[in-house]
Amino acid sequence: MEHGLDARHAGLFQKDSVHRKYHQNLITFGLLYAFHENFVLVLSHDEVVHGKKALLDKMPGDDWQRFANLRALYGYMYGHPGKNMLFMGGEFGQWWEWNHDDSLQWHLCQNESHVGLQRYVRDLNWLYRNEPALYEVDYDWTGFQWIDINDTENSVISFLRKARDSNNHVVCVCNFTPIPRHGYRIGVPSLGHYGELLNSDAETYGGSNVGNGGGVMAEPISTHGFPNSIVLTLPPLSVLYLKTG
Repeated sequence: MEHGLDARHAGLFQKDSVHRKYHQNLITFGLLYAFHENFVLVLSHDEVVHGKKALLDKMPGDDWQRFANLRALYGYMYGHPGKNMLFMGGEFGQWWEWNHDDSLQWHLCQNESHVGLQRYVRDLNWLYRNEPALYEVDYDWTGFQWIDINDTENSVISFLRKARDSNNHVVCVCNFTPIPRHGYRIGVPSLGHYGELLNSDAETYGGSNVGNGGGVMAEPISTHGFPNSIVLTLPPLSVLYLKTG
């Protein structure tokens, strides 16, 4: 079945970041019923026609923030349980609504900002294929665990995705504001080095290149119900994927 999460994704991301703390439930509500049926997370043609605007044009802020918001949207969607579908043109940030009488705006791929988004979607696809934690257990709570759903003041959420072997897990951290968060501590299951698998704010994607120097070491300091924790720098309007090992 299609998942109603598509509209909720857009609903949160269309709001100015200063208001997102009041509407964080739009992005998290889908987990209340995500495992009742098998879902496809669709950002389909129905979201980019009939005056609804193209995905990039839905985003608030200046052009830099629009691209960053769209990268964050895609990053959250790929981390969320369920199979993904992205409609043509979304992978490079088409500005126009889809029109079956016109071709896609391929000429935009001459611009670095659009090429950066295209690289990001390519790397998201690669990551999804190569990390079993992101796809093996899509339809059961054993494949997903919230780390922190309650930091609405900072508009930050964090969660784990787990493979069938629950020791094989990926941490996903989302910062839905344009404010970098330094010294941000979240709980994790294991000690060791947590390397950045993907940072949506990387310069190669058009971001500001804020990050964690490739990764951080976990400490035996309990938080969020986990025995260990990591301290991160969260880039603006970003999604981080991290993994130990």
